Amino acid sequence: MVRSSVPLAAPARRAAASLRRPPAEAAAPLSRRADSTLAEQLTGRYAELVRQRLLAPGARLPSVRECARRHAVSPATVVSAYDQLLARGLVEARPHRGFFVRAAGDEAPRPADDERTAKAPARQRVPNSATALIRGMFQPPGGRAMPGLGTLPAEWLDPEMLAGAMRKATSGRQIALTALQYGDPAGEGRLREALAIKLADHGIAAHPEQIVTTVGATHALDIVTRTLLRAGDSVLVDEPGWSVEYARLAALGMRVLPVPRGSDGPDVAAMRRLIEAQPPGERPRLYVTVSVLHNPTGVSLGLHAAHQVLKLAQEHAFHIVEDDTYSHLAPAHSPRLAALDALERTIYVSGFSKILTPNWRVGYLAAPLPLVDRFIDTKLLSTLTTPGAGELALAHCLEQGLLRRHAERVVQRLGAARARTVRLAEAHGCRFAAEPRGLFGWVDAGVDSERLAHAMIDDWLLAPGALFHARPRPTSLMRINFATSQDARFWKALAAERKRLL
Repeated sequence: MVRSSVPLAAPARRAAASLRRPPAEAAAPLSRRADSTLAEQLTGRYAELVRQRLLAPGARLPSVRECARRHAVSPATVVSAYDQLLARGLVEARPHRGFFVRAAGDEAPRPADDERTAKAPARQRVPNSATALIRGMFQPPGGRAMPGLGTLPAEWLDPEMLAGAMRKATSGRQIALTALQYGDPAGEGRLREALAIKLADHGIAAHPEQIVTTVGATHALDIVTRTLLRAGDSVLVDEPGWSVEYARLAALGMRVLPVPRGSDGPDVAAMRRLIEAQPPGERPRLYVTVSVLHNPTGVSLGLHAAHQVLKLAQEHAFHIVEDDTYSHLAPAHSPRLAALDALERTIYVSGFSKILTPNWRVGYLAAPLPLVDRFIDTKLLSTLTTPGAGELALAHCLEQGLLRRHAERVVQRLGAARARTVRLAEAHGCRFAAEPRGLFGWVDAGVDSERLAHAMIDDWLLAPGALFHARPRPTSLMRINFATSQDARFWKALAAERKRLL
């Protein structure tokens, strides 16, 4: 690996070191020696959870007795803190029910509404949406420990490699060629050539002209759906699946048709029934799937299921969007739909946030040639072009083998983390609903995982299973990140909360 000493290296190391601090430091107990009272400290803690939307509108605060137990304070302290939250307009008191987070602009409940409110179904608790989970991840180093994190922890990444690559991309001569003008609408040519070589390792034959770079894989997915679909169109998606994709499609006005995901991939028989149940003019035009190291289950698509999906796509004339975001963590020979159908009906999407750094936001799509110009037109309308410096830096990492060697180290480290996490989970009474693979585990905690997430939110950010269903419903399943779930204290705390909730 190329090593260099640059001004950013030392701060990056300090930031990584701060992320390694134990969770106990991230959520320190309330202190009687602090300048503020215990009630003020408790008020500030819950106010911050509301501000970050980790306690969303409608979320119920712990009962006074439960909050006192959690924070080792008296019930009077909790009452004082809740009164301060009421005075700030952050929560509302509902008679005989407790304290609930208020939505911005909500009026105080009227007495006449109390009976109707009591009969209404309880609103979901936090994290209760894709954006709530993502907001929880945008925390400074040393923040809440996150077994539900969607990326690798910062200390697993290589800031020196990134700094060296960026320095190459922004040298005096190079900066004049890239940063002082708009780049190629399809993306930096050097990167597209390097990506074509990378795809060949997966058995995907893609010419650089078939590749369009994007601002991350999510942007690639957005380009595809905005180009091929219109509001009201139906889209097949995996269930469980990626919560952000459900939310994104819903925001665009699409009708989501969830396809049950099993141990070998999608339930093709269920997929066929879903398709044929739609009126002829309203049948789905797209199927969005993570075929390799599926999020959240970690399952990869089997060859038999892959062939069945491709036959169904041909029969009913829909395209497949294959999101291969976790490709760097999987064996290169894992079956890809884009390889099996030679990019005829499949549009391949990937990015580098899960292996390189979440912040660079470099993604791409590889598509059938007749669709490429349409995708470029949509890209032009959304971002004009994509930043050339980051794309050139990534091209350097690919050309020099830096990314490949980094990925090999990460995969080895992840294997050890996965083995340790599995032992801890099983030792504390949890079981895995799918064979543990890749970055994520699909864990059965034995109690409603949303209630569990709410109970543990002061110290640990979880990803409850309801987030990974198109229509959220109670479930004992939750997604964990093997790299951030190795702390035995987390599993001990989870076992204690589970026992209390049973």
